[in-house]
Amino acid sequence: MQSKVTSVAQYLDALPEDRRVTLNAIREVILANLDPDVEEGMQYGMIGYFVPHRVFPAGYQCDPKQPLPFAALASQKQHMALYLMTVYASGEEEAWFREQWEKTGKKLNMGKSCVRFRKLEDVPLDVIGKAFKRVTAKQHIAHYSAAIAAPRPARKPRPRKA
Repeated sequence: MQSKVTSVAQYLDALPEDRRVTLNAIREVILANLDPDVEEGMQYGMIGYFVPHRVFPAGYQCDPKQPLPFAALASQKQHMALYLMTVYASGEEEAWFREQWEKTGKKLNMGKSCVRFRKLEDVPLDVIGKAFKRVTAKQHIAHYSAAIAAPRPARKPRPRKA
C-alpha cells in the first residue's frame, strides 16, 4: 500500500517496530552497496532507489518527471517487499539472484521483481548486498534503454465471447 509521507524517515517512523527494524537492516545493506549514482528517497509511496535526472535526464518512460527506478523497499499489508528492477530487467541477474538465494537455504518468495518476506530472518542480507553491488546505474540505464527500444511482440486478439 502506498504511503503519502514525503521522507524516508517519516515512512520508517510510521511503521510498527518489528517492520521498522527489518526494513532498516535491509536499508543499511542497500546503502552500503549502492552505486553513488543511485539515490534514495520516496518514490511511488515506498522507499525508492533511483537514477536521478542529473544522471539519466530522460527519466522513467512511464512518467518522465520521475527518475528511473532502480529498486524499492516497502511495507505492504501482508508482507514486506524488496523490488529489484535490476533483477527484473536482466535474465542473467535474475538467474544469479535465484541461485545465490537458494544457496542460503532460505525460501525465496519472488514475483517478477518483488521479493516478499515477513521477517528479517527470511532475508539473506549478503545476497541483497551483492545484488546491489553487481549492477551500477550505468548498467541499469543500458538494460532499461535496450528494453524500451526493443520492438514489442504483436498482441494476439482476444477471442470474442459468444
